[in-house]
Amino acid sequence: MSSAPEQEAVADEPVAPPADIRPGSPTPLGARYRTGPDGIAGTNFALWAGGAEAVELCLFDDAERETRHALTELTHEIWHGFLPGIHPGQRYGYRVHGRWDPWTGARWNPAKLLLDPYARAVDGDFGTRTEPSGAGSALPAQLYGHVRDWPQQQTADTVRDDRDSAPYVPKGVVVGEDTGDEGGVDEWQDDRRPKTPWPDSVLYELHVRGFTMRHPGIPERLRGTYAGLAHPAALEHLVRLGVTAVELLPVHQFAHEDHLVRRGLRNYWGYNSLGYFAPHAGYAATGTRGQQVGEFKRMVRALHDAGIEVILDVVYNHTAEAGELGPTLSLRGIDNRGYYRLAGEARRYTDYTGCGNTLHVVQPHVLRLITDSLRYWVTEMGVDGFRFDLAAALARSMHDVDMLSPFLAVIAQDPVLRRVKLIAEPWDVGSGGYQVGAFPPLWTEWNDRYRDTVRDFWRGAQHDVRDLGYRLSGSSDLYAWGGRRPYASVNFITAHDGFTLRDLVSYEHKRNADNGEGNRDGTHDNRSWNCGAEGETDDGEVRALRRRQLRNLLTTLLLSTGVPMLVAGDEMGRTQHGNNNAYCQDNETSWLDWSLLDDPEWRPLAGLAARLIALRRAHPVLRRRAFFSGRPHHQGGLRDLAWFTADGTEMTEQDWYTPGATLGMYLSGNDISQRDDRGIRIVDDSFLAVLHAADRPRAFTLPGPPWAGAYELLVDTAREDQPGAAEPPYAAGGTFTLAARSVVLFRAVPG
Repeated sequence: MSSAPEQEAVADEPVAPPADIRPGSPTPLGARYRTGPDGIAGTNFALWAGGAEAVELCLFDDAERETRHALTELTHEIWHGFLPGIHPGQRYGYRVHGRWDPWTGARWNPAKLLLDPYARAVDGDFGTRTEPSGAGSALPAQLYGHVRDWPQQQTADTVRDDRDSAPYVPKGVVVGEDTGDEGGVDEWQDDRRPKTPWPDSVLYELHVRGFTMRHPGIPERLRGTYAGLAHPAALEHLVRLGVTAVELLPVHQFAHEDHLVRRGLRNYWGYNSLGYFAPHAGYAATGTRGQQVGEFKRMVRALHDAGIEVILDVVYNHTAEAGELGPTLSLRGIDNRGYYRLAGEARRYTDYTGCGNTLHVVQPHVLRLITDSLRYWVTEMGVDGFRFDLAAALARSMHDVDMLSPFLAVIAQDPVLRRVKLIAEPWDVGSGGYQVGAFPPLWTEWNDRYRDTVRDFWRGAQHDVRDLGYRLSGSSDLYAWGGRRPYASVNFITAHDGFTLRDLVSYEHKRNADNGEGNRDGTHDNRSWNCGAEGETDDGEVRALRRRQLRNLLTTLLLSTGVPMLVAGDEMGRTQHGNNNAYCQDNETSWLDWSLLDDPEWRPLAGLAARLIALRRAHPVLRRRAFFSGRPHHQGGLRDLAWFTADGTEMTEQDWYTPGATLGMYLSGNDISQRDDRGIRIVDDSFLAVLHAADRPRAFTLPGPPWAGAYELLVDTAREDQPGAAEPPYAAGGTFTLAARSVVLFRAVPG
């Protein structure tokens, strides 16, 4: 154990005598404002700090003066106390005392002010209060528990830094219970939620800041905020498009990494969480002394009133404290060994996330932190579900991914959490971390097999259509086990990481130089095709082909069985100019350009997306609740799903292996196996979708009776404007000329 000589020691702050603080309660954890048994109001503080020798509660006034109170009560490793007269808006943090011995994983350092893991609001940012982090600067060295610039770098993390970090650390804020828009505790009764069934869901991944920053209909003071997303101008677009849920990129309080700050950049996406109960203060328009909680609740209510659910992208696999050379901000200083998975050499971390550390979810108190956080966002903040970043890391027991792990078991039996939407990103970066199709029946999953297959088909990289058939029909090869349904597959072609949809058809090579990492960051496996020219071009034919490819990709996604996920802006041709890893681009590279909706080149794309979503909503055969069987379900019926070659005959086993780029998919509305809530058989129209990825036109023979007597054309991606109701139908048994690289959708007219 060692400490650096000749450092500025932590200031000798006043410590309030024990008589000033009452014993309080070890539950609930965090800072909870309440009235004591004698009628005196105050705040109960409770912090789990296993192995700590002492804990000090630190209160801060508006002049940043600190007053410390020793928490002397210890119950089951929880330090607690009740302070009368401490009201909502009070800012606070903790100092935790214990051994400094990084070689055994002990990293207690009372010189470092620590953020309460259960803080419900956070005021301030790391290092920005007294040292603005402009280009060329770095996070203050005082934020680190070790001496960051120690000359012997191989042991730098073992030398303790005794300088006070309080001036550079954001503070937790005591929050009252009247932070909703109706006063009092908001129970978020089920009848206030849209409760959209999974088969009917259309997800829309968006960034609170990026979605609202350039919207001309949102007042400037509200742009980039929760209030901006709740504004009628923002809601209007979501309602017009027809999506049923927004999947918000991380809104937990997060921090910016030192390597970004040094380059004058910021963490834009927010996958660097620290406060799992606090709405990110940077997205608040109304203030950060607890007001952000009410603002978030009002946003959720506005979305609910518009019929839109709220799903949070949550990052419980790692925290912003990074590896052993990272800052000491919260959990590391509370109990490093208790919160993180440590390697064989305990001064280092097991990293299944690629971000330096991994939360040790098998530990009961870590599991409690996560589940308490999840329940809080459901019961008190009103959200409807979660998408778990790198969920395989949460499912690891001691080392291997385990679908019977404590985390998954707790979620499965929790009466609150098992009722909300749960989406897994079913992989991490550790050994055996790729788990697509392996999560339990309660979960849905991001299906990257779908993404890769659809991209490959439309860029002409598939030799046959076997895999495409599985992806279009719900990926039964991955999910038809254990009672899982087609909606276990969240189908997506793009996400926040990677190319936008427009860039997917405009670039074959990433352009990430602005990230400052020598274009080394971001995936090389984009499965993209630039349609004949790299990047922006004035070539009219290339631009027209790109628009057609966008229509092909959108149409494929929205006609596939499963749950479709769009990325905000893809429906209007948003571009990041080839940047496929814009995690640090908090600027116009990432913000939506709403002027695209007024551009005649791109405006029809949003209209097509809305048209297809409306078709899904109107026709249950397009949003099935069970997998296809390939056989009739009613007397005199057809098969519920049939596949056709270009000559109008049903696919044989050999046809699936034959090189080709044309596939017809017939969905029978008379052969839906499910019944409605009243027990009545569901009957719908029948549809024929034909996907043609070849670079030349081809005649397609429309299947004759009994499949249909005629066909009404609903969608043709070869056209900028879509067919109208006045167009005459096409005769069954006749031919329809498929344009090169196009999708058509017909409604089957009974004979």
